[in-house]
Amino acid sequence: MLIKNKNSFFVFLGSLVFGLILLNLTARDIFHRFDLTDNKMFSLSNSSKSIVEKLDDRLTIKVYFSDNLPNELGNTRRYLQDILEEYRAVSKDINFYFYDPESDSELEEQARKDGIQPVQMQSLENDQMVVKKVYLGMVLLYEDKKETLPVIQTTAGLEYMISTKLKSLINLDKKTIGLLSLSEDVESKNENLSAQLREHYNFRNLQKNNSIPDNIDVLLISGATDTLDSIIYNGITNFLNSGKKLLLAQSGVSTDLQTQQATPIQSNIFELLKKYRLNLQKNLVLDGKCGKVTVQVRQGPFLIPYPMDYPFFPIIDTFDDTLLIVSDLEMVRPLFPSEIQIDTLDNNLVKNVTPLFTSSNNSGIMEMNLNLSPDPQQNPFINMLGQKSKVLAATSKLSNGGELLLVSDSKFLSDDAGMSVDENMIFLMNVVDYLAGDQDLISLRSREVTSRPLNILQLDPADEQRYSQDEKDRMKDKTKKRWKFANMVLPSALIIGFGVFRLRREKNEAEVLKQIYD
Repeated sequence: MLIKNKNSFFVFLGSLVFGLILLNLTARDIFHRFDLTDNKMFSLSNSSKSIVEKLDDRLTIKVYFSDNLPNELGNTRRYLQDILEEYRAVSKDINFYFYDPESDSELEEQARKDGIQPVQMQSLENDQMVVKKVYLGMVLLYEDKKETLPVIQTTAGLEYMISTKLKSLINLDKKTIGLLSLSEDVESKNENLSAQLREHYNFRNLQKNNSIPDNIDVLLISGATDTLDSIIYNGITNFLNSGKKLLLAQSGVSTDLQTQQATPIQSNIFELLKKYRLNLQKNLVLDGKCGKVTVQVRQGPFLIPYPMDYPFFPIIDTFDDTLLIVSDLEMVRPLFPSEIQIDTLDNNLVKNVTPLFTSSNNSGIMEMNLNLSPDPQQNPFINMLGQKSKVLAATSKLSNGGELLLVSDSKFLSDDAGMSVDENMIFLMNVVDYLAGDQDLISLRSREVTSRPLNILQLDPADEQRYSQDEKDRMKDKTKKRWKFANMVLPSALIIGFGVFRLRREKNEAEVLKQIYD
């Protein structure tokens, strides 16, 4: 562009400056960021927005974060600032401030009063490893209440953690969740689950010899291994008859990994379930899509650990998108589940029954000789798969508004079994929120799962039977090598292709300019 005189130059310059100022002012108020990631991981979810919109007073967030951090933590700091900006964009009642306590002794003291303690971290400085004291926490202040995130070292699950704290600050009318263990071997193994429940609800750990308190809104029950006494049996029945909701983790068999045997459970809990059109079978469901166990294989004089498929640990990764509890889940892993058969005959107690998840179409049933060995030579049922899917969890909605949700794994609520699987904890907390009528965090909690393995080989049930495990392993290795080769070649090809395109474009532009000026 040619500027013919000084006046036109100044007009042009003034217009440019004015345009830039106007653009910045507009962008400040009209801002949109496009998030192209799966599950929209870098955008504030509708669940979080719904929680923030319930604020009716000022929320102050004080972030105590050291300035001089390693690169990975520096990225965490930037992400934290970005996501807090997203929260503030939803509500003008939110203010946040960043502080570096290392720079000021008074700030250090204030951080400690707010519940933020420094953490020790190794850092490379001048080619030497040094131990630094850094701050990585934040505190949320609302009315006269306070919630703390003492250490933030990763961006994974950060929005969920912040929104959980916000919800805890806002929610004045918390529901009461009761946890009841009907089996002695599960009774004392729910510390992790209890801690999770206390984060969101009023929580009570109940004793099986006592009646169920009237103030329990939602009841979680670990399965029975024998006959229930009248107090508990009638207590559960009356709880449902009063229109309340419960989750029961109950299998049809009792398993013993030491003896690698299972025995059918004899209990009146099955008769109770039948009242609500849930017929729990005294069997074990096997699934070709499953987890692995490590066994010792002898090679000469040595015992070598070898991973083997274990169909007693099904991997459920296909869910009904119409069901809020499971729609955004990536996986659920019940251990030693039994089949749930849904009674199709209507009764006055039940409004409807809905399956929540099933095994794959490469399933099997073990009803006799309940052998838990993973070795096909010792346990022929391991290879007797290929049946259609079996229901492993279902919910029975009652005519009076109550609800009974059944998961066919007696140890699903135990810290050393079902709750040791992160995905199971997510599903369970979704269930508790759903039964409590509090669904704000369900979709947010589910999308924070970051495990997304590549399924490099999928076989039909017929092929699963046709190929041996060694053949399937060799096929997987070949597929892995192809993907590795593609990952090396394709980026290089794209870079070279872009370079060739760039050179050709510059050559063409040079020729055009030459023609213009010649």
